[in-house]
Amino acid sequence: MLSINETLIKEFSLKPFQVENTLKLIDEGNTIPFIARYRKEATGGMSDELLRDFFDRLTYLRNLEQRKEEVIRLIDEQGKLTDELKEQIENAATMTEVEDLYRPYKQKKRTRATIAKEKGLEPLALIIFAQESKDDIDKLAEEYIDAEKGVETIDDAKQGASDIIAEMISDVAEYRKKIRSLIYRFGIIQTRASKEEEKSVYEMYYDYQEPVSKIPSHRILAINRGEKEEFLKVKIEGTDEEIIKYLNSQVLIENGTFHDFLVVTIEDSYKRLIKPSVENEVRNELTEKADEQAIKVFGQNAKKLLLQPPLKDLVVMGFDPAYRTGCKIAVISETGKLLDTTTVYPTEPQNDVEGAKKVLLALIDKYKINMISIGNGTASRESEMFVADMIKEVKHPIYYAIVSEAGASVYSASKLATEEYPDINVSLRGAISIARRLQDPLAELVKIDPKSIGVGQYQHDVNQNRLEESLTGVVEDAVNSVGVDLNIATPSLLNYVSGISKSIATNIVKYRDENGKLKNRKELLKVAKLGPKAYEQCAGFLRIQDGDNPLDNTGVHPESYEATIKLLDKLGFKLEDLKTNLAEIKIKLGTINTKEMSNELDVGEPTLIDIIKELQKPGRDPRDEMPKPVLRSDVLKFEDLKEGMILTGTVRNVIDFGAFVDIGVKHDGLVHISELSDKYIKNPMDVVSVGDVVKVRVIKVDTEKMKVSLSMKNVEG
Repeated sequence: MLSINETLIKEFSLKPFQVENTLKLIDEGNTIPFIARYRKEATGGMSDELLRDFFDRLTYLRNLEQRKEEVIRLIDEQGKLTDELKEQIENAATMTEVEDLYRPYKQKKRTRATIAKEKGLEPLALIIFAQESKDDIDKLAEEYIDAEKGVETIDDAKQGASDIIAEMISDVAEYRKKIRSLIYRFGIIQTRASKEEEKSVYEMYYDYQEPVSKIPSHRILAINRGEKEEFLKVKIEGTDEEIIKYLNSQVLIENGTFHDFLVVTIEDSYKRLIKPSVENEVRNELTEKADEQAIKVFGQNAKKLLLQPPLKDLVVMGFDPAYRTGCKIAVISETGKLLDTTTVYPTEPQNDVEGAKKVLLALIDKYKINMISIGNGTASRESEMFVADMIKEVKHPIYYAIVSEAGASVYSASKLATEEYPDINVSLRGAISIARRLQDPLAELVKIDPKSIGVGQYQHDVNQNRLEESLTGVVEDAVNSVGVDLNIATPSLLNYVSGISKSIATNIVKYRDENGKLKNRKELLKVAKLGPKAYEQCAGFLRIQDGDNPLDNTGVHPESYEATIKLLDKLGFKLEDLKTNLAEIKIKLGTINTKEMSNELDVGEPTLIDIIKELQKPGRDPRDEMPKPVLRSDVLKFEDLKEGMILTGTVRNVIDFGAFVDIGVKHDGLVHISELSDKYIKNPMDVVSVGDVVKVRVIKVDTEKMKVSLSMKNVEG
């Protein structure tokens, strides 16, 4: 039996020192972002994603060990624990195997078998099951007739014995394990309509079948949802004959007695007890795997969305489209401050295009607005046409971009939005969020429940606790990879920084309000509840611009300040030169032999490489290196689309079967997985990510359903 450490080494292809050190760091209470960024020597450079997978697996294995100990104790208390059984439990690799082994000893509800045992029929069952008695079965059964116990006939006795044997067979762990494997190999998932001829999104599943071994995650979740909403009936077929044959080979003894009786009992055991239970377990396992895949896809999409590059130093107009209630407008300064709000009615039913144009052109001129951020919801297309026409009259350069408004209404009505804008109408807060999503997507989107940011696939169907746990990790990794400006960050953003809880985030802002801007990282230790451990975890991720120490505006951790100052000294510079002589420092940093220098400074080479990167670009934002959003100045109508057109678009969502791309019309187009690349690809994320700016070719336009099919093949030109 492999230990937890050995299992992790094998499964993740890690070296023993990586596993030992990482376990120690986790058990000491260090956060994943901190371990990934500042303990690379200890982990051998494990990424935040790998560390989270490692942590999840570690949690499962530890829970498995705990359950094994509990099951061994419970069986031992019954006086039924044998050395062989104990060894089987200790060697079990999954929770399912442990529960299979525990099943015969588990306290059962009253079953047909327990009732038969109460009637004194267990000895008869054991005689028949042994298959050695030469007596006639009816003669044996006759001895157990007892009217007082409810056994009035020979058939009653035989039925009771059959019920006991059926349960005995169904409780054998080895059988259940084999049956599960047969279902996975040969099972066919079949779906049928439960509501005849009713139109629904599940029509493709009204007469559908697919092998269990091949069905992809997104179809599992679609079928589950259809079943839950009572449109579908689902079952697994194709294995009954094979399984019954297997059980017969295991239970029946060659030349044994009571053959015909046992054949019937085995079939009953399988169809009544084993099949419903094991099929349920298989479907649960399929669902768990599908959940994990959906959560993984959601997390990868969310991270890309959160790390969209900010459009800095621009005055932005947020435009939240609508019909009857009017389009809500918010003007945001370069620093994210709310400057103005209004409501205009250029769309139906008012159609006050000229009045809206007059109001907005005045705002654009007054605040020198460079960018208009339009939400992609209801009335988005009409609003885009209005904006594209209006900005032709603006004398200075101005563009617009379509942004996802997913979650804006959730944020608008939230407690956080009320605290931020107590005097602003709920409906106008959505426009503020839409504007800020262009200015700083990360700072804005952390205010919204990650499930509501519009990049998921069946996110409301999966295990919600697991989804929340996973997405919290994704947001933490995104926030910490960028770093946070300590003197302007909101509590909602600070809360995702390594080591900072909600109460500490609130206390940091309170300290800032009472004492003014923090001048250095050490000042954090004066914040209530922020002790040395929290400081160690968070300090490297918090930035202070124009503070006492230029290193406070980098990702260099305070624990490495001494080594950094020594490095600068060896290059002939002082700390202050980072502010005045950066160009020369960069040149010298590029000549360093990191292996030799790490020995001289007594610091790990990975840490030294990170220090050099930070010194070369103090205060750098990793998002700046990512593709900027597509900025538009004219509109493309759905009616303009023609097959063969080459367009530039932004990837809005990536799912198992392809990617949705915003090409500037109301509905995003779908690039099916088969159209993503000339080569065969298994996972769309191998080719595209949320936020990617891509060239696509229109291959089909469905005007009735307003759907566009796109291809990324042959898009040159």
